Amino acid sequence: MVMGKHQFLSGAKSGKTAHTKSGRSVRTAKTTERVTGHAGQVEAVMAAAERSGLLEEKSGRIGGRVSPALVKRAKALTGIDTDTDLIEFALANVALEDGFAECFKAARGKVDPDIQLGF
Repeated sequence: MVMGKHQFLSGAKSGKTAHTKSGRSVRTAKTTERVTGHAGQVEAVMAAAERSGLLEEKSGRIGGRVSPALVKRAKALTGIDTDTDLIEFALANVALEDGFAECFKAARGKVDPDIQLGF
């Protein structure tokens, strides 16, 4: 389920289900919520986590207290309906971090300013 910045999830009573290419599903919101481009990100992150083998076994349990406002906002932005799917997405997002920003910053000033790029 890839959605543009100004598209909405359907308000069907039973909710919708986004599927990754391998068929894994993530339940989405039951009510009409504005999604700001995050639906495609959810699908991409979960597909990458699945390819990486991070979703194979589900025997772990996690618990903690968090702000209801934080959970509500995260669900609204991602379109994810259940706490379990939201936690799984958040953890996968952290686990798959590629360090691009740090590498990009570290490369600053390392390219010879006199290099000919052919433009």
